[in-house]
Amino acid sequence: MSEAIAVVRASRPNFLVLAPLCAGLGVAVAWQQSTPPAIPDTLLVLIGAVLAHAAVNLLNEYEDFVSGLDLITRRTPFSGGSGALPERPSAAKRVLLAAGGTLALVIGIGLYFLWLRGLPMLVLGVAGVVLVVTYTRWITRSPLLCLLAPGLGFGPVMVLGSLIALGATLDATALTVSLISLLLVSELLLINQIPDADADRKVGRRHLVITHGKPAAARLAGVMLLASYGVLAAGLLAGWLPTWSALALAPAPAALWLSLRLPGALADSRRLNNLLGINIVILLATLTLLICGLSL
Repeated sequence: MSEAIAVVRASRPNFLVLAPLCAGLGVAVAWQQSTPPAIPDTLLVLIGAVLAHAAVNLLNEYEDFVSGLDLITRRTPFSGGSGALPERPSAAKRVLLAAGGTLALVIGIGLYFLWLRGLPMLVLGVAGVVLVVTYTRWITRSPLLCLLAPGLGFGPVMVLGSLIALGATLDATALTVSLISLLLVSELLLINQIPDADADRKVGRRHLVITHGKPAAARLAGVMLLASYGVLAAGLLAGWLPTWSALALAPAPAALWLSLRLPGALADSRRLNNLLGINIVILLATLTLLICGLSL
């Protein structure tokens, strides 16, 4: 494996679809509000979201390798990193440079939108950069911050940031959509931390799976997953979401099934991995259907 391929693997390209979906929620709300935003600005928003996600993945891979976590983690298809740097240690500096380069591009795009939209863009932009830079080294040491940070990054920061970048206004629809995204993404990261808990503990991390145990984390993940559909239903009843947004309720029965099965699968790695995969499908389907519902 060449160093260039290791860098690409370290960005975890299979998971980068999450960023354009979350930014796409902001784009869909912006298009719903008024005259469709300029296509170049819309593309820049989506590209910036993907680059921000790639930057945090690359930094995470580099810091997990340097800390030694990568050498003791038991990888699954959905957790434990890509394994690129343990296989190609010489690529570590290139991964760090790639992280810095992608983050610089994100900042460049942010400065363009700051010039275009003003102070509100600065607040969300700075928050996004801080989350990217501090997540692995500092945020993972605080159980509450570690739980909320991914959801904040992909929810309010990315969804509302996309909205502001496109010249739209923050309204009840935007806030509801960003809360749904927050719950889904924080739940995703929480459930994916379950297989990594023992290794994470050895390098000083303190997320909720470590501090409260796997059963409690599994129950909380189920509550957060179902709560996202509760927020969606409340938004529909209150008139904050258009009627077609009800499409995003379609995966709710599968989410309920997963929430009930998860606590009983903790001791069986094969069953747990299957549920981790199903959880990702549920999340991606929900976000995609919500974008469709907002756009119709």
